[in-house]
Amino acid sequence: MQKYYEFGKYTVIIGDIIDSKRIIDRKVTQIKLKKVLNEINNKYSNDIASKFTITLGDEFQGLLKSRKNIINIIFDIEMKMSPISLRFGVGIGDISTEINYEYSSEIDGSSYHRARAMIENLEIIKKQYSTLEANIFISSQDVDTEIDKLLNSLLSVCTVLKSKWTNRQTEIIHAYLLSEENQYKAAEKLGITQSSVNKGLNNASFYTYKSAMENINSFLSEEEDS
Repeated sequence: MQKYYEFGKYTVIIGDIIDSKRIIDRKVTQIKLKKVLNEINNKYSNDIASKFTITLGDEFQGLLKSRKNIINIIFDIEMKMSPISLRFGVGIGDISTEINYEYSSEIDGSSYHRARAMIENLEIIKKQYSTLEANIFISSQDVDTEIDKLLNSLLSVCTVLKSKWTNRQTEIIHAYLLSEENQYKAAEKLGITQSSVNKGLNNASFYTYKSAMENINSFLSEEEDS
């Protein structure tokens, strides 16, 4: 397979709570975030080189040694933290220091710089009230590549789809995923009918969103194996 993406060995994910100062009880949110990150560290332990931890009051990060679950990790964090809004900068590149499994904040390298740049780009877009909607950006080079631009455009479209989900639709999607993507099990969990689950998923364009995100994750994984 021809390689279209000049990948480094590591991937950094930096996450940030959007408009955190407007959250009424930030302490409760931080406790919830710590719990969610612990769950992520356990679930994806085989992918993680330095575990996800809170680095600042509203920010967290982790280092991955595998790209097979980048999108899955981000989606899991988003769903578990809902309705809190998050943004994510993903940097793919090298590491120039020793890897500390406990404290990702003590590590440095191009992957960290690129992830940080993506977070900053997302912040700029929000402050400018740009017509572009995005909460996830990926960077594999110091200068944007065509593939980076393509992936980020696709992620922006996914953000638009996701932004239209109601709280009830999000609840149905979460139950569906926790029920091994079985509509009948999700319906039982929520105390509603299977047709209501199906309607909620379709009205949210969930399968379109899921297909796009899976294709991004598949692309990243295939490039790692090539």
